[in-house]
Amino acid sequence: MTQTCDSILELAVAHDEVTSLSYGEAINAALAQAMELDESVFVYGIGADGKAGIFGSTKGLVERFGPRRVFDTPIAEQALTSMAVGAATAGLRPVLVHQRFDFLLYSADQIVNWMGMWRFMSGGRAKMPVTIRTIVGKGWGQGPQHSKSLHSWFAHVPGLQVVVPASAADAKGLLLSSIFSDDPTLFVEARSLYAMREPVPNRPYFIKPGVALTRRQGTDLTIVAFGSMVPAALQAGEELALRGIDAEVIDLRCLMPLDTSTVVASASRTGRLVVADPGWRMYGAAAEIITSVVEAIGPKLKAAPVRVTWPHAYVGTSRALEEQYYPASEEIVAASKTVMAGVTGSKD
Repeated sequence: MTQTCDSILELAVAHDEVTSLSYGEAINAALAQAMELDESVFVYGIGADGKAGIFGSTKGLVERFGPRRVFDTPIAEQALTSMAVGAATAGLRPVLVHQRFDFLLYSADQIVNWMGMWRFMSGGRAKMPVTIRTIVGKGWGQGPQHSKSLHSWFAHVPGLQVVVPASAADAKGLLLSSIFSDDPTLFVEARSLYAMREPVPNRPYFIKPGVALTRRQGTDLTIVAFGSMVPAALQAGEELALRGIDAEVIDLRCLMPLDTSTVVASASRTGRLVVADPGWRMYGAAAEIITSVVEAIGPKLKAAPVRVTWPHAYVGTSRALEEQYYPASEEIVAASKTVMAGVTGSKD
C-alpha cells in the first residue's frame, strides 16, 4: 500500500533520515535516485547537462551518470517528444524536460495522438512510461510567452496523468512514482516554488498519483488548491482563522487522476467550497472540481462555490504587472468571506 507523504516524513524524521531540500533540489534527488534504481531511466532536454542544470533540477547528473543518460538537445520540441515515445516503446523510461509549458504545445500531436492513446490502442497491453517535466514561469516579468499554465488542457485528454506538486517532499515522491509508472505523465512544476524548502526523506519513496492531501483541518469551509496556489491557500487559512473562520485546505497534488472523493467528503462536512486554480478561469480545472462537488452533493452546500483564478487575459511583461495579475491569499480570503456570507457569484 502506498504511504502518505505525511507518514513517510514522520517515519524519516523519527529516524533522523531527512534533509532540508528546496523544491528544485528534491526534483534533482528524485531524478538521481530513479537513475540509480533503473538503468533504463534517462534525462534529456534543452540545457539538461548544462552548468545551471535547468534551474538546478538536473545539476550534477551528467557527472554522475554520463552523457548517454543525461544530455542536452536542440530546440525541437516535436522531435524530442517523438524520441520519448520511441524510447518508451523500446523499453526505456525517458524523462523529457520542457523548460517552458508554453512550448509543450509544439508537441501536442505526439502527446495527444500517440502517448495518450497508446495503451488504449493496444487494449492495455502496450506501455508508455514517459515522464514530461514542464515548468510554469512566474516572477521578474516572464510575459505571456513564458508563463502559460495549461494543466487543464492536458487533464482533458484520456490516457495522460497530470501531476502538479506543491511542496518539495511531494515533488520527490510524485516524480519517482511518475517515472516508474507505465502511463505517460505530465509533471507540472511551478517555477515560483523552486526555492521553497522543507524536510525531505533521504531514501526513495513513492506517492501514488491521484491522492489529495489535507494540509489544514477545518470545519467552516473547504479550500481546494494545487500547484502554486497551495501556499496562498494555506496563508489564507491562517488569515481566516484570525477572523474566526476555520478553513480546511486540500492540496490536490494531481489533476488526473483527480481525487474527487476527498474533496466531496470535505465539502460535505463544511458545506462550503472555494477552489484556487493557478490558471485561467474559463473552462478550467476549477470549473471541473466545482461541478464534481455540485453533482455529488449540490443540495448539501450552504452557499454557491467560488473559484479564484487568473484573469482571462495574458500576464504583462513586468514584475509590477505580475503582482497585479496573479491572485494571492487576499483573493482567497475575499472569496471565502463571500462563501461564508452565502452570496452567489464568482471571484476571478
